[in-house]
Amino acid sequence: MPQDIKIWEIIEEDKLKEIPRSKLNLEERLENWIEKDISMLSNDLLIIGRQVQTDFGGVIDLLCVDQNGDIAILELKRDKTPREINAQALDYASWVKDLSNESITEIANDYLGDKGPLEKAFKDKFGIELPEILNESHGMFIVGSEIDSSSERIIEYLSDSYGVGINAVTFQYFQENGKEFLSRVFLIEPTEAEYRAKTKSPSKREPPLTYEELEEIAEKNGVGNLYRKIVENLPQHFDQNVTTRSSIAFVGFMGEENSRKTILSIVPEESSKQKGVKYNIYVDRFIEYFGVDRKKAIDLFPQYEQKGREWAGEFGEGYFKDENWFDSFLKQLDEIKK
Repeated sequence: MPQDIKIWEIIEEDKLKEIPRSKLNLEERLENWIEKDISMLSNDLLIIGRQVQTDFGGVIDLLCVDQNGDIAILELKRDKTPREINAQALDYASWVKDLSNESITEIANDYLGDKGPLEKAFKDKFGIELPEILNESHGMFIVGSEIDSSSERIIEYLSDSYGVGINAVTFQYFQENGKEFLSRVFLIEPTEAEYRAKTKSPSKREPPLTYEELEEIAEKNGVGNLYRKIVENLPQHFDQNVTTRSSIAFVGFMGEENSRKTILSIVPEESSKQKGVKYNIYVDRFIEYFGVDRKKAIDLFPQYEQKGREWAGEFGEGYFKDENWFDSFLKQLDEIKK
């Protein structure tokens, strides 16, 4: 239900003096305040875009990323009707869910300017590396000076029944003796909203596959022997290897800060007996880690195809077609390491 917030000042002799709620163009100021200090909503958000144009003709007020790499949409209510504000937030979410790493990075770098690129801003904010995969999930905040009961019912229904990551946040404004005050209330307590999204959503974040599960996929796709040989021999050339939902990622600790970064991934799900074992490679990271030039790096990888440039630099893919191809790659890698 709508929140009626009251604030009192404690004055001499423990007397209370109510600070009256004031009216102003609060929602016109809220966007600026939130942009300057996102902790008004959450300490776990980094703003990566303002007034972001969607492909559907809408404009997202503020776009954020959290420390998991998931996206959050912040929509200011202003004078929209209940039908408009809820439909608009869901429409924006339908666009955001398909944003690629590359698109998110482009939006973020345009917005961040000197505070970027995204990889740097993310680490400055959260103290950890930007996840390799962004936007596995997304959420919505509807922000205003008040939220009508119809909007509240819709938000509660979506959250409680289907685990949709949606919440409303109301700010009320008070003024006394030239001083300004704000109060904040969440429609759904944030930890409860997060719990619903994790337990009731049909698209929950799933854990990484095990090494055994990935090997089973390779076996099913007809590349079991070659896959096992690759996985047995590559770890000696990298600092670490970990699994994801689709691959084994080979990691190097790089740079002055010894940052942990994926350099090469082996993808059994996209491998086949006809093509071979699929790999993904971050070329710029490979060059830095092994100290080779770009031509040498590219020549190492059979059937290499550049797929573009993401926040991590040049990204490409290809296939180890058979054991001879991988043996040749491994021999050259051994020589480079020496």
